[in-house]
Formats: sequence, C-alpha cells, structure tokens
Amino acid sequence: MEVRGQERAILVGLDLKSRSRRASDHIPYGAEESLEELKSLAATAGAVVEETIIQSRPAPDSATLIGSGKLDELRQLVSFHQADLILFDSELTPTQQRNLETALDCKILDRTQLILDIFARRARTREGQLQVELAQLNYMLPRLTGRGIGMSGQAGGIGARGPGETQLETDRRKIYSRIKKLDDTLEHVRRGRGTQRRQRQSVPLATVALVGYTNAGKSTLFNRLTGAKVLADARMFATLDPTVRHVELPSRRKVLVSDTVGFIRNLPTTLVKAFRATLEEVTEAALLLHVVDASSQNAAHQTAHVLKVLAEIGADKTRQIFVLNKMDRLNITAEESESLTQRILGEVSGPIRTTAIAISARSGAGFDAVLVAIDQLLPLDPISRVTFRIPSSDGSVINLLHERARVLQRAYRDDICEMDVEVPESIKRGLARFIVE
Repeated sequence: MEVRGQERAILVGLDLKSRSRRASDHIPYGAEESLEELKSLAATAGAVVEETIIQSRPAPDSATLIGSGKLDELRQLVSFHQADLILFDSELTPTQQRNLETALDCKILDRTQLILDIFARRARTREGQLQVELAQLNYMLPRLTGRGIGMSGQAGGIGARGPGETQLETDRRKIYSRIKKLDDTLEHVRRGRGTQRRQRQSVPLATVALVGYTNAGKSTLFNRLTGAKVLADARMFATLDPTVRHVELPSRRKVLVSDTVGFIRNLPTTLVKAFRATLEEVTEAALLLHVVDASSQNAAHQTAHVLKVLAEIGADKTRQIFVLNKMDRLNITAEESESLTQRILGEVSGPIRTTAIAISARSGAGFDAVLVAIDQLLPLDPISRVTFRIPSSDGSVINLLHERARVLQRAYRDDICEMDVEVPESIKRGLARFIVE
C-alpha cells in the first residue's frame, strides 16, 4: 500500500552486451541482480517502485545512456505511472543527466545520488552529517557546468551568457568555500578520533571491528555481543554512525567492539573519502568480524566486494573471522552448512585459510563460538603490574607508557620518574632495563 508523500519511481538498468568480466569481479553480477539491489535502496529511501526496465546495448549512449528508442518508451511509462522520479542503476554524466531531465520532464537520480540521499537521511551525529554533506558537494560540483544561465533566472541567447556565468562562478565559489570548511572540520574530528583511540589503547584494549556488506546483520550481531541497542532493521544502511562498546571474552579479557557502516557495490568514491575518519576504526582494529549474509544468492560476490574495499583502505592484512549470518533462514544440515561456507569463501579467495563460523545473530545460534574464536585469534598480550624508574630526560619512554599502558601512580624524585603502571607484556619487554625488581 502506498504511503502518502512517497514518490513513485521507475528503475532503469543497463545491460552491456559486450561487457566482459573484470579482474576484480570474482563472479558475475548481472543487471537483474544489480537492479534488485537498487530496488532495495529505493525502498530504503522511501520510494514506491512502479516498474523496472533494463536496456541492453553494446555500449552506453553518450547523450542519454539508454538511447533514443528506450527514451521514448521511458517517456510513456512516466506518463502512465505519473512517476515522480527515475532512478538509474549507473552513474550518469552531467550531460546525460541534463539531457534526460529535459527529455522526460522528471526528476532524474543515479545510483550515487540515491546512496548519498540515504546517507543524508541516516546520519545522526554531527560528524556523520558533515561527512555526507562533503560527499554531496563534491558530487554536485562538476554537475554545475552549463547550468549557470538557468540558475540566474534568465533565458539563453546572445547577451544572456554573462549573468549566467557570473551566477555559476558564484555558486562554485560558495561550494569550494564550504568544502574547504568541511575538510578542516573533519580533519579536526579525525585528530579527535585519533586522541580518543590512543586513550582507549592506553588501557590497553584490543579493538574488534564489524565489517560486511550492507544489511548483512552487523548491527544485530553487535547488539547481541554488547547488549547495545543500535538500530537494526531490514533496510540498507540502517547503521551509519560508528558505535564502540566493551565486550568481555570467555578468558575474562575485555575488548572493544566497533560497529561500522556497511559496504555496497559501487559505493561512491566521494563517500569513501568523506568517511575516512570512520573507516580508520577498521584500519586500526586488531581483528575484523566479516559478517556475511549466507542466505543471499550473491553472498560470494558481496564478500568479494567487501574484501576489495578492505584492500583499498589498507585493512586487507588484518586477521578476519568470517561470520556467516542468517543461517536461521536456511533449512540445512551441519554438513550442508560447511559446504556452503566452502562455496562462498572458496569462490572469492580459494580454499579457506581463516576461521569461519555459521551463526544466526537474531536467534543467538553460534554466538558463543564467535566469542571463543575472538578469544583465540586476538594476539595475546597479558597485562601485569610493574614499577619503572625512568630518567626524567627520557621523555619518549614516559610518553610511551602514558600512551600504551595504564599509569596508576607517578612520582618524581630528583631526576628520576617513578611510575607504577599496568602494562602489556610487549611493552614491558622493550622497557625491561627500567623495571624495578
């Protein structure tokens, strides 16, 4: 049932007949599957999908992406459904978008714009809102070209170009200025995150980051691990702003678990750049829980895409636990579950060389096995209480203990700093010459 205020949408996909599999595509991801994902994105944004169409071409049309024949068909569908917007599964060039808007007299959005809109709706923290605004402005900037006259409110023609160009340059300067301000603000946030991270490390506690394709069930698992109440629903990008909580492992060690934004195929590069501060939670983690929706027909492709993004942000060397989630949706035996695990991970990375656990975050099945695996795979660095006597002139050592250990007491006697600390074994070994026996 349509909800009042929802926009009627038509989805358009492009199937390139000459498309060959790229080296980064471990398994094919057809136009139908891609359009189905776009449909989920549209529903998340609040649109009602009236119809979906796919255009097969040997190559994209430079003017309209889909060609004049399909454009006429699309024009008729817009009239028939009284559509409010058309969503394209491909990223449109500024020229294509302007031509389509002119020909169809309808709002045109591409995949990137739709994802940016969803992120804008979901950002709750000030940091998240700034990151999304920065991505939107970077995407908008090249698309101002040619719109100056229209933005100035004057008709085209001889004598009308000046005011249009003036307005265009004014808009550009405003956007450049705003981008600079956002970059500066987010750099300040990034430094603040670095300070917070160092403070957390000084306890010290290892960080486990949850990663995975959007809607894989990361937030549901996070809530079960930590007892938090992070929003978890079936819509894409339900969690946008990162959340960090403590978890106690079976060994009684405590770790920090971080829930992060979900990845998606063709995630706009502007968003990847804007969310650099957030993604640093992943790159700094000691262990990754890679959550996979095992019930998805595209599980192997989605897993491959997440691995690709992890490589792009420099987190591909971090040890991972593959958590095959939503097993409650599959009525299969334990042997069949093992076979499924081998198939999903085997298609993206060859034979399994890492821990893989089948679970249901919703029901809790397999949950204890995840905690045990985290306990086993986290690097052991036991904490002990030690007294150090360090020359006051050796400030780097004193600073190291403040950053990487928990200082319980500190006192200066003459030119010696005596520190009573709880310190990891790795730091203790390196500073053994300063230990008071």
